[in-house]
Amino acid sequence: MENLTPAQKQLYDWLIQYISTNKHSPSIREMMKAMNLRSPAPIQSRLEKMRTKGYIDWSEGQARTLKILKNYDQGLSLLGKITQGRLIEPFNDKQEKIDFNSLFNQSNCYALQVVGDSMSEDKISEGDYVIMRSVSDIEEVKEGEIVAAKVEGKGVTLKRISMTPDKVILKASNPNYESISVLRDQVEIQGVLQGVFRLFNS
Repeated sequence: MENLTPAQKQLYDWLIQYISTNKHSPSIREMMKAMNLRSPAPIQSRLEKMRTKGYIDWSEGQARTLKILKNYDQGLSLLGKITQGRLIEPFNDKQEKIDFNSLFNQSNCYALQVVGDSMSEDKISEGDYVIMRSVSDIEEVKEGEIVAAKVEGKGVTLKRISMTPDKVILKASNPNYESISVLRDQVEIQGVLQGVFRLFNS
């Protein structure tokens, strides 16, 4: 795939972030504002060239149908860091891309980097990248799976889940950490663990 020019990549990266956040494509006017341009012509030129290169596409004659095409270079979005110990507020900015597509070629997968050691007995260490599958309902989660759980008013943590009719128990595999027990309506399960990737220093 042909590389993008710096101006095209700037718009392309902004489009990825905008569509991910808003779940629809932006207007030309919004793109002009984001790129600090007063004329639509440069935006239209960049869009046409990115389309020709295979990075984006849209339906002719229909508003807000621009979409990002999957490609090898795009990879999985690294959304931020997730703690295994105390709860912390997660990052929302997409700062990097990790190419796990060959192993996890699904649009509903994403990556998080692990902080802490509360899941060490499951061979998940600080600095590892965990690959999560997005879920929209706790009913999609099986008992005992490792999940990314957002606890109301606190933050997101990586734990093994246990469920009762009215509660969710988030269990660490490291015995030095206590389990977290919350009511079902106080926790949002954001993802289920699909894999772990680790980099080793040479």
